Amino acid sequence: MLERTFFSNKASRIVESKRLPMNKRLALPLILVVFIALPATRWITLSVLTDAFFQVAAFVFATLAIYYSLSSRISEHAISRFLSRYPAAEVGMAALLGALPGCGGAIVVVTQYTKGATSFGAVVAVLTSTMGDAAFLLLAQAPMDGLTVMGVSVVTGTLTGMLINTVHNYRDGALEQADGQSQPDDSEVTNTSMLAGHLSVWFWAVFAIPSVSIAGMLAFQIDVPGAFGLSESVWLTIGSALALCCITLWALSSRGQNYSSLMSEDKSEHPIIWQHKSAMDTQFVLSWVVVAFLLFELLVEIAGVDIAHWLSSMGSGVVGLAILIGFLPGCGPQILVTSLYLNGAIPFSAQLGNAISNDGDALFPAIALSPRAALLATVYSAVPAVLVAYSYWWWLE
Repeated sequence: MLERTFFSNKASRIVESKRLPMNKRLALPLILVVFIALPATRWITLSVLTDAFFQVAAFVFATLAIYYSLSSRISEHAISRFLSRYPAAEVGMAALLGALPGCGGAIVVVTQYTKGATSFGAVVAVLTSTMGDAAFLLLAQAPMDGLTVMGVSVVTGTLTGMLINTVHNYRDGALEQADGQSQPDDSEVTNTSMLAGHLSVWFWAVFAIPSVSIAGMLAFQIDVPGAFGLSESVWLTIGSALALCCITLWALSSRGQNYSSLMSEDKSEHPIIWQHKSAMDTQFVLSWVVVAFLLFELLVEIAGVDIAHWLSSMGSGVVGLAILIGFLPGCGPQILVTSLYLNGAIPFSAQLGNAISNDGDALFPAIALSPRAALLATVYSAVPAVLVAYSYWWWLE
């Protein structure tokens, strides 16, 4: 009896040790395939995938390619030296770094703070001004709105950071060791993720120019399927296939086992290869845009829910809701909010409040390296988000 129990326990441990961890990212492409297979959701899903690829992903990739090809020529060490050498200008510089699309500038400032090289006001400034990857989506779809948000965020971040340095320049966080805690590492490179990364670069090398060209035609209201002699079904099949390829590559580019791997962009190698970084970030943004667009369309078309009317009926409450969503770490939830704004479901004040309150991916290293400072900075950034967003709502909407 004891021998049978011993072998039974040993066998169960072997099975447990060989059990493969589940990649949570794969749930998205699998769900999309199911929706395409179901007649009730097929055409909605195909339409969403096609629109998201040609009207969002193509422009986002073009924006990212230009941005990363230029920023790759700027040394992070030079930025760090500037922040250390000119403390009087560090808050404004931090706000400018935060306003840059993506989370790279914000992560640099947060990392420098944990080393004692920058003030706490600089951290608050950069977290207040950053909009993360949602900025790429807003700039690609509504450039003037994106520039307005960036300008307001820089001014708000600078003033808030200077005020914080005056009243509460929290320095303990620079020496904090996070009590020995760290986030689970989900960035380990596997053969699958490496292959997905290479395929992503090749995918966009082949399809970038045609996709951006088609996106430009759509922007000028040209009937693309008609211009190429394609039926509506063939057009939707091509667009959805390209989008599904991108989303699958995003799913395979990480082990996808924790919150940050789902909500934030993949970590990049150093030095940054702009082709790789542009491809991976585009696929991350596309995946979350598809989630937002598909939820919106399914609720409207299938469930008969008028989301725009429901959110507008909340009045000023929708602004507070957008600000609260901004507190969630990562760029995924913020892309959802920006997608709602682009669909006309929420007002500009809500978009502005979310942009100021959200900390993007920069909150992940902040939580890992200095959790108390991260909490304080998040609380402090909430105040200007409420003041600015509700002031805009009260006076201009």
